[in-house]
Amino acid sequence: MKGIKMRTKILFAVVSIFLFACLTIAPPVEDAPTPFEEASQPTSTTQDIPDTPSQPTGNGPTIAGCPMFPADNVWNTPIDTLPTHPMSDAWIASIGSAESIHMDFGSGEWDGGLIGIPFNIVAGSAVPKFDAEFYYPDESDPGPYPIPDNPSIEHGSDHHILVVDTETCLLYEIFDASFDGTNWAGGSGAIWDLNSNALRPDTWTSADAAGLPILPGLIRYDEIEAGEIKHALRFTAEVTAGYLWPGRHLTDDPQDGVPPLGARFRLKADYDISGFPPEMQVILQALKTYGAFLADNGSNWYFSGAPDERWDNDMLHLLDVLTGSDFEVVDASGMVVDVDSGEAR
Repeated sequence: MKGIKMRTKILFAVVSIFLFACLTIAPPVEDAPTPFEEASQPTSTTQDIPDTPSQPTGNGPTIAGCPMFPADNVWNTPIDTLPTHPMSDAWIASIGSAESIHMDFGSGEWDGGLIGIPFNIVAGSAVPKFDAEFYYPDESDPGPYPIPDNPSIEHGSDHHILVVDTETCLLYEIFDASFDGTNWAGGSGAIWDLNSNALRPDTWTSADAAGLPILPGLIRYDEIEAGEIKHALRFTAEVTAGYLWPGRHLTDDPQDGVPPLGARFRLKADYDISGFPPEMQVILQALKTYGAFLADNGSNWYFSGAPDERWDNDMLHLLDVLTGSDFEVVDASGMVVDVDSGEAR
């Protein structure tokens, strides 16, 4: 991911020079770029982060009393009635029509670490705050970041840290986090107001390649116990190109037949889930109702969740029988209210 992002930064620098030259001979174009156009670099390297959150709306998913974005956010909006995207078959084939899906989380450990992406719940005033240093600072929020002692960190190459501050309902996410004994550092960092529909500035990454938040897309065991997942999931693919709303960032130029980051996939409506255990039916129904965002580069069809000792790993492997051909891509263009907002129709 690091090498891909560096090539992306070089590409955007070249595009910015070209646009500057064009502006000397032509009036500025006011229209926002389409999802597949190469946008110029943002003029600001920071975004406004509120000191206190706005009031929550609706009854969407929550964690520790904080909403996982407003109820009308694109993460929390069903897509089961949306039309199929015209590139659906090609994008499915690119990832692998015959490849099995995999639930990339569970109980216990694998290779010495927890299985899945953990998250931390803190009261921000009670934990240390750090002005983390990033090697992509121009696309990162400077912080400070409240990080507890010995935080839970994703095991593996990405080393994500996810932190929810229950006092402000702000979500802090860091990619490639490391601690030198004094300060935290990382590849990139993003801060999200969980009561807001604001997206990242266009072309910005986050702690995820697509420029999306990670935590709202994790499958959590508490949702299995509740009997319903009320949000979209997230998954990875080896090769992506371009990006679609609500994605904000790409890893490679748009290419015919290659799926863009931010594309939303769903389990086909006629797939029979009745033979699976009730716990797995909760996940499968969410994939039908809310679908899943292509959020990052990684192993094909790997779906993300939070580690939890209550997961039955053998049960999770029952879902390995599903393949890419059981999914389709939806055309989410009709959901857009504003390309710079996560609010959805």
